[in-house]
Amino acid sequence: MIAGLLEAVCCRLKKQLDKKRNKIDKKRMSIFQVSDRTLSVSVLVLPEASMMCVASVLDPLRAANRVSGQMLFDRSLYSLDGEPVPLTCAVPLHVEGRFEGHLRGDLLIVVAGFNQQLHVNSASLARIKSAASGFKAVAGVEAGTWILARAGLLNGHLATTHWEDFEAFTATFPDVEVKTDRFVIDGNTMTCGGASPALDMMLQLIRLRHGTPLALNAASVFVYDEAHAQTDAQPLVSLGRLVGTDRRLETAIRMMEERIEQPLPIAALAQRVHVSTRTLENIFRQSLGQPPGKYYLGLRLQSAFRMVSDSDNSIHEIAIRTGFGSLSAFSRAYSKRFGISPKRSRVKSQVKNLR
Repeated sequence: MIAGLLEAVCCRLKKQLDKKRNKIDKKRMSIFQVSDRTLSVSVLVLPEASMMCVASVLDPLRAANRVSGQMLFDRSLYSLDGEPVPLTCAVPLHVEGRFEGHLRGDLLIVVAGFNQQLHVNSASLARIKSAASGFKAVAGVEAGTWILARAGLLNGHLATTHWEDFEAFTATFPDVEVKTDRFVIDGNTMTCGGASPALDMMLQLIRLRHGTPLALNAASVFVYDEAHAQTDAQPLVSLGRLVGTDRRLETAIRMMEERIEQPLPIAALAQRVHVSTRTLENIFRQSLGQPPGKYYLGLRLQSAFRMVSDSDNSIHEIAIRTGFGSLSAFSRAYSKRFGISPKRSRVKSQVKNLR
Protein backbone atom coordinates (compact mmCIF):
# COMPACT_ATOMS: atom_id res chain seq x y z
CA MET A 1 0.00 0.00 0.00
CA ILE A 2 2.88 2.33 0.86
CA ALA A 3 4.52 1.50 -2.44
CA GLY A 4 1.29 2.42 -4.23
CA LEU A 5 1.12 5.78 -2.45
CA LEU A 6 4.74 6.52 -3.29
CA GLU A 7 4.09 5.67 -6.93
CA ALA A 8 1.07 7.98 -7.00
CA VAL A 9 3.05 10.80 -5.41
CA CYS A 10 5.91 10.31 -7.86
CA CYS A 11 3.48 10.28 -10.77
CA ARG A 12 1.88 13.52 -9.57
CA LEU A 13 5.28 15.17 -9.10
CA LYS A 14 6.35 14.05 -12.57
CA LYS A 15 3.22 15.57 -14.12
CA GLN A 16 3.82 18.86 -12.29
CA LEU A 17 7.47 18.90 -13.41
CA ASP A 18 6.50 18.15 -17.02
CA LYS A 19 3.93 20.93 -16.89
CA LYS A 20 6.55 23.40 -15.67
CA ARG A 21 9.00 22.24 -18.33
CA ASN A 22 6.36 22.70 -21.02
CA LYS A 23 5.73 26.24 -19.81
CA ILE A 24 9.45 26.99 -19.88
CA ASP A 25 9.86 25.44 -23.33
CA LYS A 26 6.87 27.40 -24.61
CA LYS A 27 8.34 30.60 -23.23
CA ARG A 28 11.71 29.89 -24.79
CA MET A 29 10.26 28.86 -28.14
CA SER A 30 11.63 31.08 -30.86
CA ILE A 31 9.20 33.47 -32.51
CA PHE A 32 11.04 32.71 -35.75
CA GLN A 33 9.58 29.20 -36.03
CA VAL A 34 6.55 28.21 -38.10
CA SER A 35 3.43 28.96 -36.09
CA ASP A 36 -0.19 29.98 -36.64
CA ARG A 37 -0.44 31.42 -33.14
CA THR A 38 -1.11 35.16 -32.98
CA LEU A 39 2.16 36.99 -32.27
CA SER A 40 1.89 39.80 -29.74
CA VAL A 41 4.05 42.71 -30.94
CA SER A 42 4.67 45.81 -28.82
CA VAL A 43 6.33 48.78 -30.54
CA LEU A 44 8.00 51.57 -28.57
CA VAL A 45 8.56 54.70 -30.68
CA LEU A 46 10.91 57.44 -29.52
CA PRO A 47 10.81 61.13 -30.46
CA GLU A 48 12.66 62.03 -33.67
CA ALA A 49 12.11 58.59 -35.13
CA SER A 50 11.33 58.36 -38.83
CA MET A 51 7.74 57.84 -39.97
CA MET A 52 9.09 55.59 -42.70
CA CYS A 53 10.71 53.35 -40.07
CA VAL A 54 7.49 53.18 -38.06
CA ALA A 55 5.46 52.35 -41.16
CA SER A 56 8.01 49.75 -42.28
CA VAL A 57 7.52 47.96 -38.97
CA LEU A 58 3.75 48.17 -38.64
CA ASP A 59 2.36 47.98 -42.18
CA PRO A 60 3.86 44.61 -43.24
CA LEU A 61 2.21 43.02 -40.20
CA ARG A 62 -1.09 44.72 -41.02
CA ALA A 63 -0.79 43.53 -44.61
CA ALA A 64 -0.09 39.96 -43.47
CA ASN A 65 -3.26 40.02 -41.36
CA ARG A 66 -5.24 41.42 -44.25
CA VAL A 67 -4.13 39.06 -47.00
CA SER A 68 -4.31 35.99 -44.74
CA GLY A 69 -7.71 36.89 -43.33
CA GLN A 70 -6.39 36.06 -39.85
CA MET A 71 -5.07 37.93 -36.84
CA LEU A 72 -1.50 36.67 -37.20
CA PHE A 73 0.05 39.73 -35.58
CA ASP A 74 -1.46 41.75 -32.74
CA ARG A 75 0.26 45.16 -32.69
CA SER A 76 0.39 47.72 -29.88
CA LEU A 77 2.04 51.14 -30.07
CA TYR A 78 3.62 52.95 -27.11
CA SER A 79 5.61 56.05 -26.22
CA LEU A 80 7.68 56.61 -23.09
CA ASP A 81 5.19 59.11 -21.65
CA GLY A 82 1.98 57.95 -23.29
CA GLU A 83 1.75 61.17 -25.32
CA PRO A 84 1.86 61.46 -29.13
CA VAL A 85 5.41 61.08 -30.45
CA PRO A 86 6.89 63.91 -32.56
CA LEU A 87 8.49 62.30 -35.62
CA THR A 88 11.19 63.75 -37.86
CA CYS A 89 8.57 64.81 -40.40
CA ALA A 90 6.87 66.94 -37.69
CA VAL A 91 3.79 64.70 -37.67
CA PRO A 92 2.74 63.54 -34.18
CA LEU A 93 2.28 59.78 -33.91
CA HIS A 94 -0.61 58.80 -31.65
CA VAL A 95 -0.02 55.81 -29.39
CA GLU A 96 -2.11 53.48 -27.25
CA GLY A 97 -0.44 54.31 -23.98
CA ARG A 98 2.63 54.74 -21.80
CA PHE A 99 5.39 52.17 -22.04
CA GLU A 100 5.66 50.37 -18.71
CA GLY A 101 8.28 48.02 -17.31
CA HIS A 102 5.69 45.33 -16.58
CA LEU A 103 4.65 45.08 -20.24
CA ARG A 104 4.62 41.50 -21.56
CA GLY A 105 4.31 39.88 -25.00
CA ASP A 106 6.17 38.01 -27.73
CA LEU A 107 8.18 40.67 -29.57
CA LEU A 108 9.30 44.08 -28.34
CA ILE A 109 10.44 46.51 -31.07
CA VAL A 110 12.17 49.80 -30.28
CA VAL A 111 12.12 52.39 -33.08
CA ALA A 112 14.41 55.39 -32.63
CA GLY A 113 16.15 57.98 -34.77
CA PHE A 114 18.00 61.16 -33.92
CA ASN A 115 19.26 62.03 -30.44
CA GLN A 116 18.29 58.76 -28.80
CA GLN A 117 20.64 59.58 -25.91
CA LEU A 118 18.56 62.67 -25.12
CA HIS A 119 15.23 60.85 -25.19
CA VAL A 120 16.09 57.83 -23.06
CA ASN A 121 17.47 58.49 -19.57
CA SER A 122 18.52 55.89 -17.01
CA ALA A 123 15.01 55.51 -15.61
CA SER A 124 13.49 54.95 -19.07
CA LEU A 125 16.28 52.52 -19.90
CA ALA A 126 15.51 50.54 -16.74
CA ARG A 127 11.84 50.33 -17.83
CA ILE A 128 12.83 49.05 -21.25
CA LYS A 129 15.20 46.47 -19.76
CA SER A 130 12.56 45.31 -17.31
CA ALA A 131 9.93 44.96 -20.02
CA ALA A 132 12.33 43.14 -22.35
CA SER A 133 12.60 40.30 -19.84
CA GLY A 134 8.90 39.62 -20.42
CA PHE A 135 9.26 39.17 -24.19
CA LYS A 136 10.55 36.22 -26.20
CA ALA A 137 12.48 38.48 -28.56
CA VAL A 138 13.52 42.11 -28.93
CA ALA A 139 14.22 44.21 -32.01
CA GLY A 140 15.92 47.53 -32.65
CA VAL A 141 15.14 49.66 -35.70
CA GLU A 142 17.75 52.24 -36.74
CA ALA A 143 18.87 53.94 -33.47
CA GLY A 144 16.66 51.49 -31.58
CA THR A 145 19.72 49.25 -31.72
CA TRP A 146 21.52 51.79 -29.53
CA ILE A 147 18.75 51.58 -26.93
CA LEU A 148 18.91 47.78 -26.79
CA ALA A 149 22.70 47.90 -26.53
CA ARG A 150 22.59 50.53 -23.77
CA ALA A 151 20.25 48.21 -21.87
CA GLY A 152 22.75 45.35 -22.23
CA LEU A 153 20.33 43.32 -24.35
CA LEU A 154 22.73 42.84 -27.27
CA ASN A 155 25.86 41.72 -25.40
CA GLY A 156 27.28 38.65 -27.10
CA HIS A 157 24.97 39.08 -30.09
CA LEU A 158 25.46 39.99 -33.72
CA ALA A 159 23.73 43.27 -34.54
CA THR A 160 23.56 46.15 -36.96
CA THR A 161 22.49 49.79 -36.91
CA HIS A 162 22.29 52.63 -39.41
CA TRP A 163 25.46 52.81 -41.53
CA GLU A 164 26.21 56.35 -40.32
CA ASP A 165 26.75 54.98 -36.82
CA PHE A 166 28.82 51.84 -37.46
CA GLU A 167 32.09 53.23 -36.17
CA ALA A 168 30.65 55.01 -33.13
CA PHE A 169 28.47 52.02 -32.22
CA THR A 170 31.39 49.60 -32.45
CA ALA A 171 33.53 51.79 -30.20
CA THR A 172 30.73 52.28 -27.67
CA PHE A 173 29.62 48.64 -27.40
CA PRO A 174 32.65 46.32 -27.69
CA ASP A 175 30.56 43.35 -26.45
CA VAL A 176 28.34 43.54 -29.53
CA GLU A 177 29.60 42.17 -32.84
CA VAL A 178 28.56 44.74 -35.43
CA LYS A 179 27.66 43.65 -38.94
CA THR A 180 27.21 45.94 -41.93
CA ASP A 181 24.20 43.87 -43.07
CA ARG A 182 20.83 45.44 -43.85
CA PHE A 183 19.31 43.53 -40.96
CA VAL A 184 20.48 40.85 -38.53
CA ILE A 185 18.55 38.12 -36.73
CA ASP A 186 20.64 36.49 -34.02
CA GLY A 187 19.09 34.28 -31.36
CA ASN A 188 16.21 36.24 -29.85
CA THR A 189 17.28 39.61 -31.26
CA MET A 190 16.58 41.48 -34.48
CA THR A 191 18.25 44.70 -35.58
CA CYS A 192 18.21 46.74 -38.79
CA GLY A 193 19.69 49.86 -40.31
CA GLY A 194 16.74 51.97 -41.43
CA ALA A 195 13.33 52.08 -43.09
CA SER A 196 13.93 49.86 -46.13
CA PRO A 197 15.87 47.23 -44.13
CA ALA A 198 13.10 47.34 -41.50
CA LEU A 199 10.55 46.43 -44.17
CA ASP A 200 12.79 43.57 -45.31
CA MET A 201 13.23 42.42 -41.71
CA MET A 202 9.50 42.33 -41.00
CA LEU A 203 8.84 40.47 -44.24
CA GLN A 204 11.45 37.94 -43.14
CA LEU A 205 9.61 37.52 -39.84
CA ILE A 206 6.40 36.86 -41.78
CA ARG A 207 8.27 34.41 -44.03
CA LEU A 208 9.76 32.46 -41.13
CA ARG A 209 6.45 32.11 -39.31
CA HIS A 210 4.02 31.71 -42.21
CA GLY A 211 5.99 30.90 -45.35
CA THR A 212 7.25 32.68 -48.46
CA PRO A 213 3.88 32.97 -50.27
CA LEU A 214 2.39 35.12 -47.49
CA ALA A 215 5.53 37.27 -47.31
CA LEU A 216 5.36 37.86 -51.06
CA ASN A 217 1.67 38.71 -50.89
CA ALA A 218 2.32 41.16 -48.05
CA ALA A 219 5.13 42.79 -50.03
CA SER A 220 2.85 43.04 -53.07
CA VAL A 221 0.42 45.19 -51.09
CA PHE A 222 3.08 47.90 -51.24
CA VAL A 223 4.19 47.06 -54.80
CA TYR A 224 7.53 46.28 -53.17
CA ASP A 225 10.20 44.04 -54.64
CA GLU A 226 12.69 42.59 -52.17
CA ALA A 227 15.76 43.31 -54.25
CA HIS A 228 18.29 42.91 -51.42
CA ALA A 229 19.39 39.96 -49.32
CA GLN A 230 19.56 40.14 -45.55
CA THR A 231 23.37 40.09 -45.64
CA ASP A 232 23.75 42.81 -48.27
CA ALA A 233 25.91 45.61 -46.91
CA GLN A 234 24.30 48.97 -46.23
CA PRO A 235 25.64 51.43 -48.83
CA LEU A 236 26.57 55.02 -48.12
CA VAL A 237 24.84 55.92 -51.37
CA SER A 238 21.61 54.26 -52.43
CA LEU A 239 21.99 53.98 -56.18
CA GLY A 240 18.39 52.98 -56.80
CA ARG A 241 17.57 52.90 -60.51
CA LEU A 242 21.19 53.60 -61.44
CA VAL A 243 22.06 50.02 -60.49
CA GLY A 244 22.31 48.03 -63.69
CA THR A 245 22.46 51.17 -65.84
CA ASP A 246 26.24 51.06 -65.86
CA ARG A 247 28.13 48.72 -63.56
CA ARG A 248 31.23 50.88 -63.97
CA LEU A 249 29.43 53.78 -62.29
CA GLU A 250 28.35 51.58 -59.37
CA THR A 251 31.86 50.18 -58.98
CA ALA A 252 33.42 53.64 -59.00
CA ILE A 253 31.00 54.99 -56.39
CA ARG A 254 31.52 52.00 -54.10
CA MET A 255 35.29 52.53 -54.35
CA MET A 256 34.81 56.18 -53.44
CA GLU A 257 32.81 55.14 -50.37
CA GLU A 258 35.62 52.85 -49.26
CA ARG A 259 38.26 55.57 -49.67
CA ILE A 260 36.82 58.61 -47.91
CA GLU A 261 39.83 59.08 -45.65
CA GLN A 262 42.40 58.43 -48.38
CA PRO A 263 40.77 59.55 -51.63
CA LEU A 264 41.93 57.98 -54.85
CA PRO A 265 43.02 60.23 -57.72
CA ILE A 266 40.45 60.08 -60.49
CA ALA A 267 43.02 58.57 -62.86
CA ALA A 268 43.70 55.76 -60.37
CA LEU A 269 39.96 55.25 -59.89
CA ALA A 270 39.46 54.98 -63.65
CA GLN A 271 42.26 52.44 -63.86
CA ARG A 272 40.61 50.28 -61.19
CA VAL A 273 37.31 50.44 -63.04
CA HIS A 274 39.19 49.43 -66.22
CA VAL A 275 38.29 52.53 -68.23
CA SER A 276 40.14 55.64 -69.33
CA THR A 277 39.88 58.81 -67.27
CA ARG A 278 37.92 60.45 -70.08
CA THR A 279 35.46 57.54 -70.22
CA LEU A 280 34.90 57.73 -66.48
CA GLU A 281 34.30 61.47 -66.79
CA ASN A 282 31.67 60.82 -69.47
CA ILE A 283 29.97 58.08 -67.42
CA PHE A 284 29.55 60.41 -64.43
CA ARG A 285 28.40 63.37 -66.50
CA GLN A 286 25.81 61.31 -68.37
CA SER A 287 24.43 59.58 -65.24
CA LEU A 288 24.87 62.20 -62.52
CA GLY A 289 25.37 65.46 -64.38
CA GLN A 290 28.75 66.16 -62.81
CA PRO A 291 32.36 64.97 -63.13
CA PRO A 292 33.65 62.24 -60.79
CA GLY A 293 35.97 64.63 -58.95
CA LYS A 294 33.10 66.92 -57.95
CA TYR A 295 30.93 63.97 -56.96
CA TYR A 296 33.74 62.47 -54.88
CA LEU A 297 34.31 65.76 -53.08
CA GLY A 298 30.59 66.01 -52.32
CA LEU A 299 30.61 62.49 -50.89
CA ARG A 300 33.49 63.37 -48.56
CA LEU A 301 31.88 66.63 -47.47
CA GLN A 302 28.59 64.89 -46.71
CA SER A 303 30.51 62.49 -44.50
CA ALA A 304 32.17 65.48 -42.84
CA PHE A 305 28.81 67.18 -42.30
CA ARG A 306 27.46 64.13 -40.48
CA MET A 307 30.53 63.99 -38.24
CA VAL A 308 30.38 67.72 -37.50
CA SER A 309 26.70 67.44 -36.57
CA ASP A 310 26.57 64.09 -34.80
CA SER A 311 30.02 63.28 -33.37
CA ASP A 312 32.40 64.64 -30.76
CA ASN A 313 35.41 64.42 -33.07
CA SER A 314 37.47 67.58 -33.34
CA ILE A 315 37.19 69.58 -36.56
CA HIS A 316 40.82 68.80 -37.30
CA GLU A 317 40.19 65.06 -36.89
CA ILE A 318 37.17 65.27 -39.17
CA ALA A 319 39.30 67.00 -41.80
CA ILE A 320 41.81 64.14 -41.67
CA ARG A 321 39.13 61.45 -41.72
CA THR A 322 37.56 62.92 -44.84
CA GLY A 323 40.80 63.14 -46.78
CA PHE A 324 41.80 66.80 -46.47
CA GLY A 325 45.48 67.61 -46.19
CA SER A 326 44.97 70.70 -44.05
CA LEU A 327 42.36 72.23 -41.78
CA SER A 328 42.24 75.39 -43.89
CA ALA A 329 41.53 73.42 -47.10
CA PHE A 330 38.78 71.52 -45.31
CA SER A 331 37.20 74.70 -43.91
CA ARG A 332 37.18 76.37 -47.33
CA ALA A 333 35.60 73.36 -49.05
CA TYR A 334 33.05 72.90 -46.26
CA SER A 335 32.07 76.57 -46.21
CA LYS A 336 31.70 76.65 -49.99
CA ARG A 337 29.47 73.56 -49.96
CA PHE A 338 27.24 74.37 -46.96
CA GLY A 339 27.52 78.14 -46.68
CA ILE A 340 28.80 77.94 -43.12
CA SER A 341 32.11 77.07 -41.49
CA PRO A 342 32.54 73.68 -39.75
CA LYS A 343 32.81 75.34 -36.33
CA ARG A 344 29.66 77.42 -36.79
CA SER A 345 27.89 74.39 -38.25
CA ARG A 346 28.66 72.40 -35.10
CA VAL A 347 27.42 75.16 -32.82
CA LYS A 348 24.22 75.41 -34.86
CA SER A 349 23.58 71.65 -34.61
CA GLN A 350 24.21 71.69 -30.85
CA VAL A 351 21.75 74.55 -30.32
CA LYS A 352 19.16 72.69 -32.38
CA ASN A 353 19.61 69.54 -30.25
CA LEU A 354 19.03 71.51 -27.06
CA ARG A 355 15.62 72.79 -28.14
